[in-house]
Amino acid sequence: MKTVSNKHDELGKCFAQHLSAMTSDILPKQIDRLWQDIVTRYGEPQRAYHTLNHIEQLLVQFENIKHHLAEPHITALALYYHDVIYDPTRSDNELKSTEFATDALSPYLSTEQCQHIHALIMMTANHQLDTLVDNDKYNDAAYLLDMDLSILGAPWPTYKQYAKAIRQEYKHVADDSYRDGRTAVLQGLLAHPKLYLTDHYYDQLETQARDNIKRELTLLAAL
Repeated sequence: MKTVSNKHDELGKCFAQHLSAMTSDILPKQIDRLWQDIVTRYGEPQRAYHTLNHIEQLLVQFENIKHHLAEPHITALALYYHDVIYDPTRSDNELKSTEFATDALSPYLSTEQCQHIHALIMMTANHQLDTLVDNDKYNDAAYLLDMDLSILGAPWPTYKQYAKAIRQEYKHVADDSYRDGRTAVLQGLLAHPKLYLTDHYYDQLETQARDNIKRELTLLAAL
């Protein structure tokens, strides 16, 4: 069984590999400083689901689908940074995460690369792809969004733990308010013609995800 520090080390090595592949203009100590900033953010006490465990789960999936991506290194960096700022009391976490990522990476990456990462992270706010016209970028974004929502299609016990962790992150919200807000979010998801944008994820997870969401809605209605 991996210890937490070992898991963090592996994630850090993976982060270093992706960043190093995109620029030769960065030193190992600079990469380590960037990584430690990420570790600090994802270790904040208000997080129960949006932790480094979430990033690890996404990177495991990334390894399985990276051959489909036009810009795998950019997509991976977007995964690392997409929840780097997370305050459950605010509604601008994605924007703040893009600003954090741009500030961190702009000394080492091109303006275009930073803009691409910015666009990918911003799309995790509403899981819409309408801002992209380039086919390759569209495809990469679709995979990133599907990875981010893959927890919805997990086996029910895993999904139930996820739902419990989200409730913990919103422990400052009263039960009735949480029920109403969470119900609206879940019903909004169910209203999408497809939860998953790629055939890879749609075929594997769509049915389970919809079943899980309906099951959570039933639990919420009993609060």
